[in-house]
Amino acid sequence: MKRYRLREQMNGIDEPPGKVWFWELAAAVIDADRCIQCGTCVAACPSNSIGVGELGLPELVKMCTGCSLCWDFCPRGGLRYEALWPPSSSAEDGAPAVVRSDASDPYWKISGGPPADGLGAIVGRYAVRSATRNRGVQDGGAVSALLVALLESGDIDGALVAKPSSDPDEPWKGVATIARTPDEVLEAAGSFYNQTMALAQLDLARYQLGPDPRLAVVGTPCEIQGIRAMQSRRWATGAHRVDSVVLTIALMCTKSFDYEGLIVRELRDKRRVDLERVAKIDVVDGKMIVEYRDGQRAVDEPIKHFHGTALKGCDECADFLGRSADISMGSVGSLSGWTSVLIRTDRGLAAFERARPRLDIRALDDPDALVRLDNLDKRVAFRSLGRPFDPDGPLFVDYEAHVRHYAGSDRRAVVHAR
Repeated sequence: MKRYRLREQMNGIDEPPGKVWFWELAAAVIDADRCIQCGTCVAACPSNSIGVGELGLPELVKMCTGCSLCWDFCPRGGLRYEALWPPSSSAEDGAPAVVRSDASDPYWKISGGPPADGLGAIVGRYAVRSATRNRGVQDGGAVSALLVALLESGDIDGALVAKPSSDPDEPWKGVATIARTPDEVLEAAGSFYNQTMALAQLDLARYQLGPDPRLAVVGTPCEIQGIRAMQSRRWATGAHRVDSVVLTIALMCTKSFDYEGLIVRELRDKRRVDLERVAKIDVVDGKMIVEYRDGQRAVDEPIKHFHGTALKGCDECADFLGRSADISMGSVGSLSGWTSVLIRTDRGLAAFERARPRLDIRALDDPDALVRLDNLDKRVAFRSLGRPFDPDGPLFVDYEAHVRHYAGSDRRAVVHAR
């Protein structure tokens, strides 16, 4: 990207130092096919100048003021998201982890802590499923059970989740929404493998939630990264109520997919999947599984067959475990029909205890499986950055060079620590 190209369009007016414009974010992230469609830039903009375009990508809807916040908080722009990970000491099974929150701590590494503690900072780890078998849930239904418990107890007023699109031409496409009742939570049960620009839904004007709503957010690790970063740095916010988020739940994730590429081209057109008959789409044990309502498997293939439809920016992420969330949840590490739960904060623990009567809980089956997939995810991320993975090494020491490669040598990387 050419340096200072915007100045040439500003009628000779000198640009104040340190400004980053949306057009530069667009060039370095969106146009470079690195956007992960988290919606952080939309939520961060204090002038409400960024919206969601027809292609589901961020776009400028009115004048950019050059405040730089869209760049600062973008997980593929200026945000060094690893600084949001609280390192923890190694702990014997059953012993509480010692959480360090000082970014100068010598253990501040890409692993989130000493190499022996591959799961990062946790205060509890379990295999969990809903005590009530609800239809349509993914894995053990633990996320839905947790949210229902928090809504019914009055601890939250709503939850940012993904629900099925109401457009009949978009089967199996997830769209972001605020679920305000247990029924709405259950209607949104199950997983979708496309990103939804979820944080753009934090403009709560369309929802009747009162003046001081309390929300839980269920999202991919990158969405939680954006929330954590925005909450750690206060500014005159726009319409998006980042301050309303009181609980974050990360869905363990190695990559998200382009809806048209995965659902339409690969499943419907190439494999002739009848999307109207599909009951479940899941990624289990490295395979893409598509099941019909009668139990027949329409697709059972290695997930690598579908990597061409994944969002390219996902390759740069080393946060499979969602280390900056209050709770991380996913299927890896637990038997079929159960959900792996990593509780990371006191807020997460309080929420989990609130839902305990609704859950079947036992010891996590295979925590090493989580560590193995996390290390694989890091290797992919480091490879995308052009350097080998060293689990004992420091953070992305060449991160500034990576930023300069995409965004010009005058752009900065921003560290947000808790």
